[in-house]
Amino acid sequence: MLQSTIKPGTAPSGDELLRRARALVPVVQERAAKAEELRRCPDETIQDFLDLDLLRICQPARYGGFELGYDVLCEVSQTLARGCGSQAWVHMVLADNILKLASYSAQAQEDVWGEDTTAKLSNCVTPVGKGRPVDGGVIWSGRHTFSSGVDHAQWVMAAGIIDHGDRRQACSVLVPRGAITIIDDWHVVGLAGTGSKTFEIKEAFVPAHRILDKKAADEGNAPGAKLYAAPCFHLPRGGPSIASFAAVTVGIAEGCLEEYYGYTRPRKSRGTPVAALAGTQITAATAAAEIEAAVRMYLGVLREAMGILERGEPFTKHHQVQGKRNMAYAAMLSIHAVQRLYNDAGGRVLYADNELQRKFRDAHAAAAHHSLNWHIAAEEYGRHVLGVDE
Repeated sequence: MLQSTIKPGTAPSGDELLRRARALVPVVQERAAKAEELRRCPDETIQDFLDLDLLRICQPARYGGFELGYDVLCEVSQTLARGCGSQAWVHMVLADNILKLASYSAQAQEDVWGEDTTAKLSNCVTPVGKGRPVDGGVIWSGRHTFSSGVDHAQWVMAAGIIDHGDRRQACSVLVPRGAITIIDDWHVVGLAGTGSKTFEIKEAFVPAHRILDKKAADEGNAPGAKLYAAPCFHLPRGGPSIASFAAVTVGIAEGCLEEYYGYTRPRKSRGTPVAALAGTQITAATAAAEIEAAVRMYLGVLREAMGILERGEPFTKHHQVQGKRNMAYAAMLSIHAVQRLYNDAGGRVLYADNELQRKFRDAHAAAAHHSLNWHIAAEEYGRHVLGVDE
């Protein structure tokens, strides 16, 4: 098992964490078939994430975290995705959910990390839950879908609405594992190893301090944001923050390109070296350019966003819609590249033991995330720059 080379008590740099992620790429690729068979992330991969501190990137320092930039978290997930999209997706979700927990009240954070600073959290952002106000909190019920990594979670976060009578509050609630029932319904063609199952909550009491107002969280003004100075805790949701989904999509495309190179170099078609064909060379160059452009688009605007927060400058509506535009376009470029490579690779990649077909499926599944929908992102950006939404 891979081990950290950093002495205990010292925080690793972003470069060190990326080095650890790169070392893990061949390991997670070797486990990719197992992850698909299990329909969840293998336990040993979760342990590697913990042993290498790859989930602490944006965790508060008071609980053993590193408080690094969101760009570091995304680059680590992107790197892991070169080996396996499913396991990288689970890394991204578990690491990002640590940052989400840091938005909750100090008491809610203590409920989780006071017991275990390595606690893992799953999440459902679709607002299907319903809360009924009672003394001290709410009674919560909901059937929450697409909860990646839920098999490994000690806590879950569930989105929904609290009906206060005179108003409806969009929020997320924090619930312990014992209050949920996991429904084994994750039978899918892509990202099969993420274990993104449904969990159900029935009439569970949630104390008030474990309720997070959505509007405050989206704007970067949640209770937890007031506790920490690091920029990662103040990144508004909905714009550059969707970089995490783009990162995995781009990383899968990078892995697909490398797989294509290795597959194509020795390949012959009816005796002719395929790599010597001009069309093959142009395909390789075009896909490589699309993927490189995708990396620069998503990571460039994310780093700009982190710089704005570090300097304490206002985070504007333009920054939000530009970030969302770039993330969606990066995902679209990645899919174009993956499709191009897959189509050029020939019939042998249809076999289930060929890594290219898995990366093809995983890339399309990752890009299908609602936050990466190009038409929605493009319309929002267009409306803004043309002054229609003002």
